[in-house]
Amino acid sequence: MFVKKVEFDVDAHIEKAFPKALKGEVGFIGRSNVGKSSLLNALFGRKLAKISSTPGKTRSLIFFKVNNSYYFVDFPGYGYAKSSKTERNKWERLINNYFNLNRPRRAIFLLIDSRIPIQLSDLNAFEWLISIGEKVAIVPTKIDKLKKAELLKKIADIEKAFYGADKFLPVSSVTKNGLKALDAALCEYLTERIEVNLGE
Repeated sequence: MFVKKVEFDVDAHIEKAFPKALKGEVGFIGRSNVGKSSLLNALFGRKLAKISSTPGKTRSLIFFKVNNSYYFVDFPGYGYAKSSKTERNKWERLINNYFNLNRPRRAIFLLIDSRIPIQLSDLNAFEWLISIGEKVAIVPTKIDKLKKAELLKKIADIEKAFYGADKFLPVSSVTKNGLKALDAALCEYLTERIEVNLGE
């Protein structure tokens, strides 16, 4: 697995709290209850990302230091209907501040729930990330909940709807199906770019 060592580093509610950049970082974004914390814990091999029973509770950027060289950035879940306008505006400012900074982002993993119809909020998030020049990998989660024929059709629909994504990485945090492919993508995004930079 790519993650050999991981530790919680910073819980940032404001831009000034963002840690100094390391060699590279990747972000994990998705709607509330998409299974983001469960996936991160599967990648970490330990329960480090907190799984909240209250959707939409997290309103900060959480930086996990990986292998002493990279950051995995856990974004707050979006799309929670009961979030107030004030909370949404605060979240949007925090996110915009992060993406306006020249940090060594290698990719953004956009998680979407494979069990439900494709959501407009996910499409909007994808289009916005692409519009600002981010490399986006689509990660359909909870694929263990679908039968094989259902999953194949759903993946085809997702690939069509999110045309232009860099990768499609279906995964289940429960069965670990797809985790190796996601792990390989992390290795590609975070190490390949560094090798190129060292050769410059």
